[in-house]
Amino acid sequence: MNETFYLAIEGPIGVGKTTLARILHEELGGQLLLEVFEENPFLSDFYGDRARYAFQTQIFFLLSRYRQQYEMVPRTLALGSLVSDYLFAKDRLFARLNLGGDELAVYEHMHAALGEKIAAPDLVVHLRASTDVLMNRIATRDRSYERTMSRQYIDELRLAYERFFADYDQAPVLNVDSSALDFVVNLDDRRTIVGLVRNALQQG
Repeated sequence: MNETFYLAIEGPIGVGKTTLARILHEELGGQLLLEVFEENPFLSDFYGDRARYAFQTQIFFLLSRYRQQYEMVPRTLALGSLVSDYLFAKDRLFARLNLGGDELAVYEHMHAALGEKIAAPDLVVHLRASTDVLMNRIATRDRSYERTMSRQYIDELRLAYERFFADYDQAPVLNVDSSALDFVVNLDDRRTIVGLVRNALQQG
């Protein structure tokens, strides 16, 4: 494995991105960068009325993620390795799922301009899970603004991630089906996924 690395974890809502990022940070070292999604003032309204609040929600996320990535990633990589629980490029996935027409065109223009300034990771871990598993995990963590999310939206999001990573070519991708994995409690599952990531980083 390289002495320094930039690793990003991605996947649909409820799949365990932040949990795995914390585990890999603990096991592999480096700094930890977590997405600050709870600061979005439109998020709870969006889950209640997607059509009305999608554009505001998406633009806020785009600018927030850009600022965090642009400021934090180069500074952190200059000092050592980095583990993040999100990938800047995935913002576009949500926009294409929730926006259309002129709103999507405006978003695409902004994303293209900002994305040129963002560094790609050395490896992306794409966590996958069935819709049933995702819904169960979302219910278990019981975040207030997620209680109104429909199964249809989560299923659409899961499929959107599958399509996104089928074409993603900005960095190597390690696909991991986490449906049957409990890397929080089960130490064998934890060793398995950490081992997979270590090997992927070693192989470049």
